[in-house]
Amino acid sequence: MILGIGTDLANIERIERTLERFGDRFRNRVFTEIEQAKAERRKDTAGTYAKRWAAKEACSKALGTGLRMGISWKDMAVTNLKTGQPRMQVTGWAAERLATMTPDGMEAHIHVTLTDDHPWAQAFVVIEALPK
Repeated sequence: MILGIGTDLANIERIERTLERFGDRFRNRVFTEIEQAKAERRKDTAGTYAKRWAAKEACSKALGTGLRMGISWKDMAVTNLKTGQPRMQVTGWAAERLATMTPDGMEAHIHVTLTDDHPWAQAFVVIEALPK
């Protein structure tokens, strides 16, 4: 059962300009330490941040809220499995929202895919409920 679907497109050059203008203030407001460490290790730092920005926007849409109703940017975080596959983790209000969306006896799984083709970064998020 699909609970929510979200997609978002981010302009890598816009994220790059934002990083140049606001630096750590922007990074620390929007991205977790793990996301920052991943991006800063990459050659395409701005592209890595842009994909994660798009994933957070897409996740908030899949949760049915957009970035309102108390969801913080850091309540949604992209990590990677050892295979490199991206994984969306939710905490705080985003986790509470996910719990209210999930029917009894079901378990929510968040699927995320990221892509970029300069100057665009894109993310798709699908929230699926499966029997426990």
